Amino acid sequence: MEWIKVLSDDSFKMIINDAVKYYQQHKGLVVYAYCIMPNHVHMIIQAVGKYSVSEILRDLKKFTSVSIIKKLENERPDDYQVILDKFMEVGKKFKRITKYKVWQDGNRAKLLYSNKFILEKLNYIHNNPVEYGLCDVPWHYKFSSATNYVESKSILDVTLLSI
Repeated sequence: MEWIKVLSDDSFKMIINDAVKYYQQHKGLVVYAYCIMPNHVHMIIQAVGKYSVSEILRDLKKFTSVSIIKKLENERPDDYQVILDKFMEVGKKFKRITKYKVWQDGNRAKLLYSNKFILEKLNYIHNNPVEYGLCDVPWHYKFSSATNYVESKSILDVTLLSI
């Protein structure tokens, strides 16, 4: 929420990474591209099987919210109190939220309808860390599938798009 950089610490990025791996192995999530930024996540994904993309993302956001909050509360809570307070402040605006709100509602999904559009989104995702100043070239960013597209392996399994 509100572009809070809760994922700046790599251990928080690993919460997202591990959850995505679980959904790949158990819920039919196929990842074609991803990038876990300090305050948001980009993905090109597909759901194969009985779960839809919406269901997977809903559950993924719910699970990672709980995990992120638990980590914020249990590890160096004094350092993370500002983040917890902000998540609580935002959560109070929603009747269905009992305490904290970590993720924005919705998932801003876009239908990838042509090779040109797919390539545009793929390049946007992979160049995001460069634009953000986190690395000089996309494939040097650890939490991105850009490495997969230069014949290396990233920390997540990725199904390469052939465009």
